[in-house]
Amino acid sequence: MRNSRLLALVLIAVIIVAVPVVVMKMQPDNGERADRVVGVVLAQEAPTAAAVEVVAQAQEVTATNDVTGTEGVTATDEATATDEVTVTNEVTGTDEVTASAEATQTQESSGEQEARQAAGIPTDRAAVLTPGEPLPVDASIQLVKVAEGFVDPVNVVSPQDGSGRLFVIERHGVVRIVNADGQILEEPFLDIQDQVLSAFLEQGLYDLEFHPDYANNGRFFVHFAEMLRNGDGMIVEYARSAEDENRADPESARVILQIEQPWANHNGGELAFGPDGYLYIGSGDGGWEGDPLEAGQDLKTLLGKLLRIDVNAQDGRPYAIPADNPFASAQSPQLVQLFGITEEVFAQIHTEARPEIWAYGLRNPWKFNFDPETADLYLPDVGQNYWEEINFQPADSPGGENYGWDFMMGSHCFPIENEECGMVGVLPVAEYSHPEDSGCTVIGLGIYRGDEYPNLDGVYFSGDYCSGIIWGLMRDENNTWHYAQVLDTNFQLTGAGQDENGTIYVTTCHCNYGGPGAVDNPPGTLWRIVAADQVPEGAETAPTQ
Repeated sequence: MRNSRLLALVLIAVIIVAVPVVVMKMQPDNGERADRVVGVVLAQEAPTAAAVEVVAQAQEVTATNDVTGTEGVTATDEATATDEVTVTNEVTGTDEVTASAEATQTQESSGEQEARQAAGIPTDRAAVLTPGEPLPVDASIQLVKVAEGFVDPVNVVSPQDGSGRLFVIERHGVVRIVNADGQILEEPFLDIQDQVLSAFLEQGLYDLEFHPDYANNGRFFVHFAEMLRNGDGMIVEYARSAEDENRADPESARVILQIEQPWANHNGGELAFGPDGYLYIGSGDGGWEGDPLEAGQDLKTLLGKLLRIDVNAQDGRPYAIPADNPFASAQSPQLVQLFGITEEVFAQIHTEARPEIWAYGLRNPWKFNFDPETADLYLPDVGQNYWEEINFQPADSPGGENYGWDFMMGSHCFPIENEECGMVGVLPVAEYSHPEDSGCTVIGLGIYRGDEYPNLDGVYFSGDYCSGIIWGLMRDENNTWHYAQVLDTNFQLTGAGQDENGTIYVTTCHCNYGGPGAVDNPPGTLWRIVAADQVPEGAETAPTQ
């Protein structure tokens, strides 16, 4: 009997040594704490010396996102002696990843790399364009004045409703209508000055975006720095007045999303509906300089990102998460699997990633543009003191791109004093230098798709807030990019938008850091891009340098 018991104990020890035991106990999915006990067996060289040691007890907390209703899990696994955990999504059956904290960037498959090369996106720093030889088409342009008298205009947008109206966004919190004949209506469309914080130049009312079905539903969205929240970014939905199509209903305000802003600068601000019907939001890294929060690479924050949400949720929520967002299910309750998984799959686990994120590694995406014809995305990012960059995302991108900040600034190391550094993320297609090109802030203007100037078709225009220079960027039939200066003005370029015919309009201000305040600055102007050889007779044009 004694020998039988001894033999049984030896067999049990051998089994335990051969098979690590993981026991998980989770509470019902109600936001309460769920405890997980992980047993780790340390194998000895000889079975007779086997010992079982439980070395850890890790806790797992399920959190519920108040806005989206998305549930998330954060786990601590110090006891498992591994930094990698494969997580199987209980709903979709797909595997996702939490890699070590030092590596937040997603790993690229060979297919993704091939797709970027096919789109002409550089995979080598030397291939990133700087302004050079003229474009393969005559893209010479001029700016023609449309209207003036605006208070720090920062953007212009069309409701695409057949009215021919343009809506100019004034930084201090007012939206004004310019009729098709160029006349500014006396009464503003929207006036929220009492809610908008605009004391610092980079704060204020950033943008307005009309719902794709605005003509029928009257819905539109604004993004602004809220005064009583110390400048936090607020994305708010409004409705058109039932009595007057030229007025918004101020009582219809509905908060969609709040983005906490720790400092007054680098707020992003752009809103744009993509061809997919989802709302894209540009969010800066939170400010100061050098990304002190490391927000660009931190998937737990909305700062330093391009966000993508569905504002057509039918269940009463302000917004829903598109199912194909790259981190849509990252915070969902999941089962842990430790073995039989590839390193590529391990590298994709991000259990605390915000599901709203479409792309990351951005510093201050102020103004971005979708190509109305191809649905490609042009995504400029305002750089720090040395380089401005223009990123390109093809229409078939699955999202999840890491654009490198704050490891990189364009194709260069950050800080700039580092002469050598590893390449992180996706390179821009073009960039320009502050010292060489007198720049400071890249302003995306848009892709011309109108019928009036065939030579400009497909050219992406961007400018600089400090220099007033405008560049053209385009791909030729051989998939080769070209980037060149097309106009040199003395303007402070701030924003742009397109009308129903594909014509590009540009806003300019007389505004500087250090004041005076927006209402005390000289008035700003709305301009229209035309081909240089087709300026209407008698039109007032931009002075050139």
